[in-house]
Amino acid sequence: MARPAKPALPLRQGVAASAVFCAAGPWPTLTAFLAERLPRVDDWAERVAGGDVVDDAGHPVPDSPYRPGRRVYYWRYRADEPVVPFLERIVFQDEHLLVADKPHFLPVTPSGLYARETLMARLRHRTGLADLIPVHRLDRETAGLVVFSVRPQDRDAYHQLFRERVVDKVYDAVAPRGEGPWPRVVRHRLAEPEDEGFMQMQVVDGEPNAETRIDVAELLPGGLARYELRPRTGVRHQLRAQMNALGLPIVGDRIYPVLQPHENPPRFDAPLQLVAREISFTDPVTGALRRFSRQAATIAPP
Repeated sequence: MARPAKPALPLRQGVAASAVFCAAGPWPTLTAFLAERLPRVDDWAERVAGGDVVDDAGHPVPDSPYRPGRRVYYWRYRADEPVVPFLERIVFQDEHLLVADKPHFLPVTPSGLYARETLMARLRHRTGLADLIPVHRLDRETAGLVVFSVRPQDRDAYHQLFRERVVDKVYDAVAPRGEGPWPRVVRHRLAEPEDEGFMQMQVVDGEPNAETRIDVAELLPGGLARYELRPRTGVRHQLRAQMNALGLPIVGDRIYPVLQPHENPPRFDAPLQLVAREISFTDPVTGALRRFSRQAATIAPP
């Protein structure tokens, strides 16, 4: 049986409504069910009383005796969500794509403490584009260009670009000066850690799955250099893990070489010196060659 279409509920500060199906069970009230089903939210009574839990039509659902078999909706937020004190910038926008320059420390999509303070939520709120979806990711600590699909019907085509690795990306990183020769292409096999609580990707034996072209772009004071990184693949933490494997950990990295303890509230100083500077590809929808940098966008007709 096909899943019923999600109702067109409004965004709240750029955050879309999340659905919860009310399964059969012994709960006396809706609040009791939600408290057990989603225990990370600790203020369900206040949300229900304040009209922040609604039905398909957007009408507030009272805390009445529990009724299974329906869907209710709520908007993800936390009272203790950190405010990221840096602004994003829209580099380019048309009917198909929006390209934004993301600041350090801002997540691209909701995770953990962050729902409203994400690039996606901020841009949805700012533009009113409820269907805006990123077609790739950057780490929260990394700044730079992120490409969003504007229309749902285009989304899969843009996602496929990144799956098939037919996108050219250029990053800048600041790290200790290293011995050449430069440029050089480095290849490693990176694997997810066996311990789920451990964040560092591991360099292991086997066929390489991570490849990056690295060049020195500028020598900096204090024994540092600015490197130009051109990844050919897209493994998690690829640039951070590969630079660390060369003995050149990126300045400000709180994961490599030594995992730093989680901080709550988070600090917003000493950002990771890694920036996604450029991105280019042939548009699968329009056929145009698109090239975006943090300074400008160019489009060559097909």
